[in-house]
Amino acid sequence: MDTLLTVLLVVCALGSGAIGGVFFAFSNFVMAALAHLAPAEGIHAMQAINVTVLNRLFLGTFMGTGALSLAAIVVALLRWDGLGSLCIVLAGATYALGSIVVTMRGNVPLNNALMRVTQADTLGEATWRGYLRDWTKWNHVRTIACFVAMVLFVISPLL
Repeated sequence: MDTLLTVLLVVCALGSGAIGGVFFAFSNFVMAALAHLAPAEGIHAMQAINVTVLNRLFLGTFMGTGALSLAAIVVALLRWDGLGSLCIVLAGATYALGSIVVTMRGNVPLNNALMRVTQADTLGEATWRGYLRDWTKWNHVRTIACFVAMVLFVISPLL
């Protein structure tokens, strides 16, 4: 395996692990803490988080890891080398599908719906309860996908 591919795999593993760590924090304690707040406070806090997360560093790491994961898949397919290449393809697909696609199809629509809540009335509170449950469920999927991708990126050169 050449140096450029090794660097690509290391960067993909680090990016997957970093994003997985962010998702893990939300699944492990951030969402639970927000659930303990009054609905209006939880809604406003999550709305602020959803605006603040749209920054260059997070999005660059999140989407950059996705782009590099796709590049790793292409390299693995072009230079097929058995089980190691299979691990790279699985790692890249796991990150892209389990992190990027789940975010776009699961978490982002929930975030958009929450942004439309302007008051913690009965409808707002019901939206919040559903949001906490559903967003966290999809976040668990993203967390697991990122860590699985990270492990596969790490072990692929060893196979």
